[in-house]
Amino acid sequence: MRIGLIAGEASGDILAAGLMNAILEQYPDAQFEGIAGPLMIEAGCKAIYPAEKLSVMGLVEVLAHYRELKAIRKELIHYFINDPPDVFIGIDAPDFNLVVEATLKEAGIATIHYVSPSVWAWRQYRLGKIARAADLILTLFPFEARFYENHNISVKYVGHTLADEIDLCVDINKAREKIHLEVEPGFSVIAVLPGSRMSEVTRLSKPFIETMLQSLKKQADLLFTIPFVNDKTRYFFEQELNLQTAGDSLARSRFILFNGHSRDVMAAANAVLLASGTAALEALLLKKPMIVAYKLSPITYWVAKRLLQVPYYSLPNLLAGECLVEEITQNDVCAEILAPKLLELLSADLWCDKLETFDDIHTLLRQNANQSAAEAVIDYLKELDILT
Repeated sequence: MRIGLIAGEASGDILAAGLMNAILEQYPDAQFEGIAGPLMIEAGCKAIYPAEKLSVMGLVEVLAHYRELKAIRKELIHYFINDPPDVFIGIDAPDFNLVVEATLKEAGIATIHYVSPSVWAWRQYRLGKIARAADLILTLFPFEARFYENHNISVKYVGHTLADEIDLCVDINKAREKIHLEVEPGFSVIAVLPGSRMSEVTRLSKPFIETMLQSLKKQADLLFTIPFVNDKTRYFFEQELNLQTAGDSLARSRFILFNGHSRDVMAAANAVLLASGTAALEALLLKKPMIVAYKLSPITYWVAKRLLQVPYYSLPNLLAGECLVEEITQNDVCAEILAPKLLELLSADLWCDKLETFDDIHTLLRQNANQSAAEAVIDYLKELDILT
């Protein structure tokens, strides 16, 4: 069995590697190739291109890399049509993968798309494109599967790997021990995640640091922990932090920066301020009070705002179908608005009723996702008589 794969960004790499390993448990001779991240490569995927080539976000950012992305896509389509895999699986990256899938499907190659495009939220006109591109959709969330079923598109809800990995109850003291975080008695820890992409960190570093400093002025017993995905994003943030805390060594000492370990940093915190994305889902699964911030380039935000067809953009609120967590966008992402809201998160009484909903969502998403996705792929290949 030979499977073509394309994954973009770290989250796609995690999902694809989990899927690969689950398939290999049943079919050890299975072969994989395509656009791969480090975890996929470690699992045995032949990387035609590295996954970081697809790590761009937003209308303006994609346009800046359009020629390169188009050339890569053209080459991969040619590669797979000339040497067809038994099935092609596109993981996330819908603007890139759906074109690949549609072309391969037209050439007679079976196609699966893993991680639903946010068609339920905006640009619903893409439904026809998705149906033409993918023979089967694998979704992470149950509300996505219901949406596709209502539009007669073949779909399988497989759950989310994060819900499988994270314990239903997380011990905050053990989490602090794990990252060697020493907290003075009476102090509260606030984890701050300015994003995994450089574009996010560029936009959010200054207002997030201003928010933390203003919070410190109002409440001195605070410790801020900030994890980074790479040296580049950490360096940018640290430069801004040093600029804003110049001459104030006490304030600077309240900021502890980490290389990686974002989940452990959130688990060790009393509350979280973060950029919108998968980290908000992690914070929910860790049962943490949070504020979700979202700041795009003005053009991208203008377009998105007019196309959005749901009342929320953060995963906790979408999964709950109600406003569980604060969502702060664009010009409202500033210290004057964020600081008082951030301090409110430390009031446990305000969150007791919401934590039960967090637990319910966590349980719902626990579907043994890697194995569920692998079974969906295997069952589909059996339907096509590719596997017996």
